[in-house]
Amino acid sequence: MDRSSAGISGQYPRPGNNDNQPKDHAASSSRGRYRHAPVRQWCHPPRTTPGRNELYYSSAACSFQHLQRRSVNHAQDFNNLIKQEIMDGLVNQSERIGQRYDGRHHGRYASSIKKYTSAAKRPLNRAEQSQLIRLLQNFKATRSWNWRSLATTLHSFTSAGVFTPHNPMDGRVKRTQAALLSTLLDAIIFKCNQASHARDIAAQGVANLLWALAKLVDNGQEQTPTFNGAVAALLPHVNPQEKQFIPQHIVNLLWAMAKLADYGQERTPEFNAAVAALLPHVNVQKANFTAQGIANLLWAMAKLVDNGQEQARGFKEALATLLPHVNIQKGQFIPQHTTNLLWAMAKLVDNGQEQTPVLKEAVAALLPHVNAQKNQFNAQAVTNLLWAMAKLVDNGQERTPELNKAVAALLTRVNAHKDQFNAQGITNLLWAMAKLVDNGQERTPPLKEATAALLPLVNTAKANFKPQEIANLLWAMAKLVDNGLERTPLLKESVAALLPLVNKAQANFNPQEIANLLWATAKLVGNGLDRTPQLNEAVAALLPHVNAAKANFNRQEIANLLWAMAKLVDNGEDRTPELKEAVHSLLPHVNAQKDNFKPQGFANLLWAMAKLVDSGQERTSEFNETVAALLPYVNAAKANFKPQGIVNLLWAMAKLLDNGQERTPEFNEAVTALLPHVNTEKADFKPQEIANLLWAMAKLVDNGQEQTPDFNGAVTALLRHVNTQKADFKPKEIANLLWATAKLGEFVELNLVTSMFESLVYRISENPQLSQQDLLMSLWGVMVCCARLSLDSNNNNWLEKHMDDLFTRLENTSPDNEEEQSIITMAASWLGRTCPIVRHYHTNISKTQADFHDQLQSSIPSLKIEEEKRLNSLPPVDLLLPDHNMVIEIQGPFHYVGGDFKTRTGSTLLKSHCCKKQDLRSLKFRLTGFGIRI
Repeated sequence: MDRSSAGISGQYPRPGNNDNQPKDHAASSSRGRYRHAPVRQWCHPPRTTPGRNELYYSSAACSFQHLQRRSVNHAQDFNNLIKQEIMDGLVNQSERIGQRYDGRHHGRYASSIKKYTSAAKRPLNRAEQSQLIRLLQNFKATRSWNWRSLATTLHSFTSAGVFTPHNPMDGRVKRTQAALLSTLLDAIIFKCNQASHARDIAAQGVANLLWALAKLVDNGQEQTPTFNGAVAALLPHVNPQEKQFIPQHIVNLLWAMAKLADYGQERTPEFNAAVAALLPHVNVQKANFTAQGIANLLWAMAKLVDNGQEQARGFKEALATLLPHVNIQKGQFIPQHTTNLLWAMAKLVDNGQEQTPVLKEAVAALLPHVNAQKNQFNAQAVTNLLWAMAKLVDNGQERTPELNKAVAALLTRVNAHKDQFNAQGITNLLWAMAKLVDNGQERTPPLKEATAALLPLVNTAKANFKPQEIANLLWAMAKLVDNGLERTPLLKESVAALLPLVNKAQANFNPQEIANLLWATAKLVGNGLDRTPQLNEAVAALLPHVNAAKANFNRQEIANLLWAMAKLVDNGEDRTPELKEAVHSLLPHVNAQKDNFKPQGFANLLWAMAKLVDSGQERTSEFNETVAALLPYVNAAKANFKPQGIVNLLWAMAKLLDNGQERTPEFNEAVTALLPHVNTEKADFKPQEIANLLWAMAKLVDNGQEQTPDFNGAVTALLRHVNTQKADFKPKEIANLLWATAKLGEFVELNLVTSMFESLVYRISENPQLSQQDLLMSLWGVMVCCARLSLDSNNNNWLEKHMDDLFTRLENTSPDNEEEQSIITMAASWLGRTCPIVRHYHTNISKTQADFHDQLQSSIPSLKIEEEKRLNSLPPVDLLLPDHNMVIEIQGPFHYVGGDFKTRTGSTLLKSHCCKKQDLRSLKFRLTGFGIRI
């Protein structure tokens, strides 16, 4: 998240009268020169009197000073401050004394403006500022002013809002404002760089000036070369003054450093030295910080870290010193402090800070205050707090009852403040809610209401979103949808509003945002969002940037990108040259980063590889090397895969095998490592995962998987859960289950198969939306089940009705796949229906079959033998003895589950029944390692 996601720009932390601004008596603290008392008239000695350096005062210059001794609460008080005679007096005083004028009256006047705004408890409004600045046209700081006058003037005017830019702003007012600020900054730079004036530079002045500069940029002032020069000139004076800083100065200085860094201030050696000099004093002064001081310090430290501050020993000691004081002072924190503290701790944790017991205690101490103060949080505070909660939870914070109450309390305030959120706030809130839901937050009515309140604002604010916010919003919507958010018209409109912005901002996305955007589009499409032209254009705009940024993606982004591209292809995305190039550019980085992926990363990557291959990705040498690089890590990480990871990995292994992957030792070890975890995690698999696992098991068997105890245990465990979750399977999942149980043949007991088909197959017949592939899988499974019932002399009429229904739905199709053509031809033959296609079988006579034929023919020369004979559109039999109405099948290990030569596969059983329906007797010879046996 950027500075705004942290939310402490603008109003937070807002300097209070005690911590970030000089106290009222500060002006009289050095040698008594700035007393707030009437200035008596002096007799004017000749200016040539030797040794006389006294300043000369005019009565006009002092007419405003009575305001400093009384309350400033009325409009007429401001009118008294902007009388022309006051300015005339100041100008006259400066001109009369000339180069010896030290600026004290100008400083006092600036201080009176600040006192007015302090009493009013607000900065100058636009009208007041405009009136004042018009008066200040001749208010000019010079290099003759002393340090105190410069510091007081800049600090007071900044605090009062004199330099705050407004939009719109009168051109003359804007120029006067810029000129005044420029003269002040120029004089400060001059003073800082003059060795003769160095002794006049006081600790309070350094603190106030750096605070004022930070506040200027936080209020919208441009960081001009002169502004940057002033910062650079002041920084070296922090270190020499470090022992003179009181607690308030330390707070203000670290706050200022953090603000400046957050607005792009270069972290020069002088900047780093200043921060390093201040940090030890946090420990020394720890007992003297106020509640506001603690909040501002922790906020500053979090901001510094977020902008590259190294967490060295001094930093860690300062942090460890402050955290216990959060608990100690918890009763003194106002709502703003609560917000800043929780934001700071979330930001620190997000940047690697360990969640120590002390940090956890600090968080726990603050959480009850969120609920208690909920009605006092403004829109920005609600945003920052929900962001902080989401970040803490995402980094391992336990979701305690107090945290849940805090989140629930804040969610109710989203709707209340919905008209006050800016583009950044909308983004951060939706991001936070998505993160919370992704970490187990229930989708309660308040959360749903908050989401519904924010979605319309996305469209309203679409012109104001920055590239990062576009990426975060689409990521958040994808996450919410992936966790059950209904795809309402409001959500679709929000997504539709954002997608064109992806194309416009494509050149400004960083690598993380490119990865998040492609992940989000893939997730949205995977969850049913239409692939509109705008979505296609967004994807097309992003793909070339994958190649351009390939060297800058981290491990998670590489995994997410390959997953996203596989998911998009799986949902109809064309494999364009740009997509192929993006995949190709990432593959070498998988191998390079292989030691760094987390368990989920391995699972996602192998799933993506399998999906890509299944969708036409060529198995190039780079592709094969990537798969080979990943496989050993499955065994190494086996104990850390979540249930979904186990499912995805076994599905991927089966898919890869089905697409030509060699069963290498590493491949077999990976499968072997995963199988025991199927039994262990069986209670946590969702219906879709059970269906996918059984599909994978059947595919593995179809490609030579042995019947090990772990394999048998995994299949048995899954089959039991099919029955318990039968009401929750979707039609597509039922198609996979019917196919898988049929493929496993005699491995699954007939009673269990019959029970499963009775409870599931009718739902296939009732669903009109199934794809052709799902119908074919279901038809094949039903045929195998019918065959088993028939071979076991059981009635299968009830199941043949479903077969007839499925065939009817397929009879007008013309599949290109030979396996699918076989299914239709066998069903037509079984049902006595006209076959809609003509199946052309490729004959493949093995050497074993040829040798057997020759031996049989030589033994019985008169015997008529036909090889690879087709019977009524059925697949060809190995050998047909037409005169004896007999077929001979030479059955190798692939005819049996796990090659055990005992448990026939579904394909073997179906072929046997097809022969039986043709009134053919079957004679089967098993091709074992010891030769051919009957």
